[in-house]
Amino acid sequence: MSGFRKAEEQEELSVEEKAKLFQQLLEKRRKHFAAKSAEEKRNKPPTQTQQRKIMCTYLKNMEGKKPKDLKNKSFDSIQKMLDRAFKRVNTFVDFRTDLVEGSSKRAGEELEHESTKKQKADEDKDIAELQSLMEDIPDEEEVAIDVVPLATKPSTIVDWKIHKEGKKRYYQIVRADGKSQMYRVFSLMIESFRREDLEDLYKLVKAKYKSTRPVKDLDLVLWSDLKTMFEPHVEDKIWKLQQRYKVLSWKLFDSCGVHCLSLQSGMIYMLVEKRYPLTPPTIIDMLNKKLQVDYFSEMAYQLLKLLIK
Repeated sequence: MSGFRKAEEQEELSVEEKAKLFQQLLEKRRKHFAAKSAEEKRNKPPTQTQQRKIMCTYLKNMEGKKPKDLKNKSFDSIQKMLDRAFKRVNTFVDFRTDLVEGSSKRAGEELEHESTKKQKADEDKDIAELQSLMEDIPDEEEVAIDVVPLATKPSTIVDWKIHKEGKKRYYQIVRADGKSQMYRVFSLMIESFRREDLEDLYKLVKAKYKSTRPVKDLDLVLWSDLKTMFEPHVEDKIWKLQQRYKVLSWKLFDSCGVHCLSLQSGMIYMLVEKRYPLTPPTIIDMLNKKLQVDYFSEMAYQLLKLLIK
């Protein structure tokens, strides 16, 4: 009897040891995938929004700029301010030289100032009118200056697949380096895409369905969205039924140069530089809803100018 109890205790101890080893294995795998996820996040190239935040952080910390001085500035304006800051750091000019040259240039500068003052006032008025047609929706994500590799770019898209997990289906985007990313819907895809990514994906889809039409749901949606974006035609059904549309929202994806109309019946994705057969009532509805932007950019200004011409 005592021998049986001893064997039972050993067996229980063995089960506890196995459970402990299993927990240690799970913790090791969790740390491994957490480290891998952190590395992928560090290697992910920043969007233009993130680059703007980096530049603004530098200007606030090193140049003493206040948030209100930078909030309504376009990406190009922030870039110019940063370039001027770097130029001052990297260039030394003797103050005595400035005094001599300044006296001879002052008269010409004053005349130039007067001639440009009116032009700037007109430009500021135009910018204010266009800003009234935008809604600033800033990204709350913070970006660390010392961990973002600005020069890193993702590799070329070489394939796409429809990935299934139970009843759910995803777009799987495959790149030349073997890495892939899952997307539930097209709108999430373009949030992380560059323009080159969109063009590469469109070429792949167009080549596959050159003489046929996709049948599967997700393939058909992807083909339709890209075809509408790159090859709009006034006779397409999506444009002929505009009188039935009600615009719910209008958003700009600055990283890839795409703006999106969210409708009760679906989504329409368009390139910012391209003209589409939008009817005047649809355009008025878009302007009333206002263009949702991460920040006030030159791209947003040009898009609004294109629409209200």
